[in-house]
Amino acid sequence: MSTPVDKAQSLARLHAAPEILRLVNVWDAVSAKAVAALPETRAIATAGHSIAATYGYPDGEIPLDVMLDMVGRIVEAVGDLPVTADLDAGHGDPGETVRRAIGKGIVGANVEDRLQPLADSVAAVRAIVAAGEAEGVPFVLNARTDAFVRGGGRPAAESVADAVERGRAYLDAGANLVFVPGILDADVTRELVEGIGERKVSVIGLPGSLSAGEYEALGVARISYGPMPQRVALTALQDVAADLYRDGVIPASTRSLN
Repeated sequence: MSTPVDKAQSLARLHAAPEILRLVNVWDAVSAKAVAALPETRAIATAGHSIAATYGYPDGEIPLDVMLDMVGRIVEAVGDLPVTADLDAGHGDPGETVRRAIGKGIVGANVEDRLQPLADSVAAVRAIVAAGEAEGVPFVLNARTDAFVRGGGRPAAESVADAVERGRAYLDAGANLVFVPGILDADVTRELVEGIGERKVSVIGLPGSLSAGEYEALGVARISYGPMPQRVALTALQDVAADLYRDGVIPASTRSLN
């Protein structure tokens, strides 16, 4: 049975490898088991938006205790696979939130800056790193900057410059890599990698984004998909429900994944 230290070290190696780390985000125990069963799965990432939606909360407003209960269940469901969690903005106390997440078996996380003053965001990164050290776990922090998603329609060049400044500061404070969500084209991605570092940038796959392979060729370390896997699953559910209301039948290709 892998220890938290083993899992954290494995997750760090996956980020540093030449191949981009592909993480298909999950939101509960059964979705985690379905993804973990695939031979290509090397690690599991939770989707905060999707877990919040599961419980009926808006994104970013789920109580910490509820979130941690679910991520703990996901850790138990996937055995030796390392799990990295979406911890929103740290729920008011990033260091304590990470300490509690480590207690649930989490070995990495996204924590977003919401474009708070840089000094405050750097302090949050340091608190997270210190929490991991205090727990004896080399916690893998994917420090998120909202330079694009909260940029307010400013020119892309300004968002790139902001992301690079923040990203470098987060790495200096002990983060492992920098998550820059948004629909990033090749030119913007290249600038981010050049400014933040090769194999130090993490992205999200959205409709209109580049493929994982294209991001890999540009030096990106990691791609995850946020709420999109749950949206695909819910689309399939709604579509089959509509078909059944039209006197349809359950497709014969349906697999017993639960």
